[in-house]
Amino acid sequence: MPVITLPDGSKREFADAVSVMEVAMDIGPGLAKATLAGRINGELVDASTKITEDSEMSIITARDEEGVDVIRHSTAHLLAMATQDLFPGAQVTIGPVIDNGFYYDFSYERAFNMEDVEKIEKRMGELAKQDINIERAVMSRNEAVEAFKALGEEYKVEIINDLPEGEDISVYRQGEWMDLCRGPHVPSTGKLKAFKLMRVAGAYWRGDSNNEMLTRIYGTAWEDKKALKGYLHRLEEAEKRDHRKLGKRLDLFHMQEEAPGMVFWHPNGWAIYTELEKYMRQQQIARGYQEIKTPLLVDRSLWEKSGHWDKYSDDMFTTNSEDKDIAVKPMNCPCHVQVFNQGLKSYRDLPLRLAEFGACHRNEASGALHGIMRVRGFVQDDAHIFVTESQIQQEVSDFIDMLHDVYADFGFDRENMLYKLSTRPEKRVGSDEVWDKAEKALAEAMDAQGLPWEELPGEGAFYGPKIEFSLKDCIGRVWQCGTMQVDFSMPGRLGAEYVDENGERQTPVMLHRATLGSFERFIGILIEHFEGAMPTWLAPKQVSILNITDRQGEYARELEKILTENSFRVKADLRNEKIGFKIREHTLNKVPYLIVIGDKEMENRTVAVRTRTGEDLGTMSVETFVERLAADISKRGRTA
Repeated sequence: MPVITLPDGSKREFADAVSVMEVAMDIGPGLAKATLAGRINGELVDASTKITEDSEMSIITARDEEGVDVIRHSTAHLLAMATQDLFPGAQVTIGPVIDNGFYYDFSYERAFNMEDVEKIEKRMGELAKQDINIERAVMSRNEAVEAFKALGEEYKVEIINDLPEGEDISVYRQGEWMDLCRGPHVPSTGKLKAFKLMRVAGAYWRGDSNNEMLTRIYGTAWEDKKALKGYLHRLEEAEKRDHRKLGKRLDLFHMQEEAPGMVFWHPNGWAIYTELEKYMRQQQIARGYQEIKTPLLVDRSLWEKSGHWDKYSDDMFTTNSEDKDIAVKPMNCPCHVQVFNQGLKSYRDLPLRLAEFGACHRNEASGALHGIMRVRGFVQDDAHIFVTESQIQQEVSDFIDMLHDVYADFGFDRENMLYKLSTRPEKRVGSDEVWDKAEKALAEAMDAQGLPWEELPGEGAFYGPKIEFSLKDCIGRVWQCGTMQVDFSMPGRLGAEYVDENGERQTPVMLHRATLGSFERFIGILIEHFEGAMPTWLAPKQVSILNITDRQGEYARELEKILTENSFRVKADLRNEKIGFKIREHTLNKVPYLIVIGDKEMENRTVAVRTRTGEDLGTMSVETFVERLAADISKRGRTA
């Protein structure tokens, strides 16, 4: 007589073994209809799984994140079933869930194309409407090998043979079709109502270029058609906002084969970059940071002492000079400890905040590079704070305040942010007592600010826990940017010490923190978030002066000089073009303010002002416009 304890604490008793679906039906037919899977004592299972003893159980529906994953996993099987139905002889290999969807790799006599994909998607819809039951079965290893051999599934046989001996094999059947899988899956194909196949690509079997090239079909699946439509809309928006396309159209930067993963900044893009750097410098100085600069090339011995050589040497660019191995620095932290070590520090010197706009280089795989979002050469807005254990929480709280202020200046308020605390991994350095203090300090700093945060157990670095700060952009995408890490390891490895109030030498705690992450990636995020229309304070060109005829040329140049002397980024367009053409061009170039001057404005020494959105602000004096522009810049990107 199993007793089932539900998430709300209520209990239900059954006379015999009972399935997740039967429990859902006992609660109500509406819940049973929505049930996709269940969780029994923490384990995700099929809705058909039987419960034979007292257990804690929850129902998984499409409203749950896990439910959507189950839908996607099941839709991958539906894709494989439809493909083999239409293309006999095609072999299925692997089909995992990925962000926002799934893929499946196929071996066939030829590569599939998008015309094939359209047919497959149509067939998937037909199979879904048939509401075919999905059933799990368990086979012995030998039974599974023989079953898949009979189906001609050589790749599945290879996968089974790689599994540990004696392990039972889980398979799922949809009618006559069968696939190897751990599950869980939805109860029937009728639960799969919102999916779309997106694209095809080539993929080597098991990622090895010595193996056969397979066809990978990507798809997406959602809880309902509304969610699918929303996702496809976000993809359209993301395509419009692609920073690589906008970077080219707005003449911000370019990349080229001779320097893969390195950015060639053009004047427009560099204007954004330098404004960003100036802003971050001001923010850090106001909060007691001291800016430093450390070498780009550092001897291997330092990276060995810090522990980075063993963990990251494959990702470092290295060279050799006078029989010494030298690395181009991939991060700044070991060098910052070297600055701290110059001269004995007292507890009165702590906290010591050292900041650097440090150029770093990492040998990222070429396939992972993505515009200025994922590069090999980048600059971090990096800082390291040397503290005593008792100072950790206050410094973390102060950093969170700074981070909120900075993000607000780019238009991201707290509602646009996510907070995650990564705690101690299984393999780590330091005592449990030290980890307890560090994790508690980070958690209490977030709690003190009333921040909703999620714990990521075991995801911390080997040397300490960390907070990850993520931004949500205007189309709902999440970008992890800021970090705060507590490090009890590196200062000791590199000989950092201070003298405490008792005259004894102690090892400081080192806080690694970044606000933006890297300038390159953050600028890419801003380009896509604003669709290139940067807030006025960040716009490469803040004002364009457009004359109607050559008669206003001298007045236009005079205005350009006045505005430039007021520290605005301005350019007079004196080309012999129609004013409508000029307005359209500068609007497309996302210039915040367009000044149009004709004979009337020249005679009255005024300016006619319009915005890049097409709003006509009317005619005003130069002084009034200067005040308006300054006020716009001063609010930065804040929405309130």
